[in-house]
Amino acid sequence: QVQLVASGGGLVQAGGSLRLACAASGRTFSSYGMGWFRQAPGKEREFVAAINRSGGSTKSADSVKGRFTISRDNAKNTMYLQMNSLKPEDTAVYYCAARSQLGLGLRSTEYDYWGQGTQVTVSS
Repeated sequence: QVQLVASGGGLVQAGGSLRLACAASGRTFSSYGMGWFRQAPGKEREFVAAINRSGGSTKSADSVKGRFTISRDNAKNTMYLQMNSLKPEDTAVYYCAARSQLGLGLRSTEYDYWGQGTQVTVSS
């Protein structure tokens, strides 16, 4: 098993930046593919970005492509989401997740473990 703790959320003005972190503990972090999802009030949880075990392959949703960057540091057991040029529509609770299967997971159902979420609010 792996335990995930997301952090780094907050209130930021449109056009600003935030960096989210997801710290993992438990089983070897590099054994898991990782992903970020978000859920806005009244909406379903949606895919944001995913990264494979080594960090050599990533995938981002079209809505964040060119603005958000997913990365990981296996030596620090941590995954990151650098968010630039934030927009009000990025406001949501952001969740990190881990999956045991190889490759990139684009659906929430493909993930086995979830962090508690961190709130990101972008004001206009």
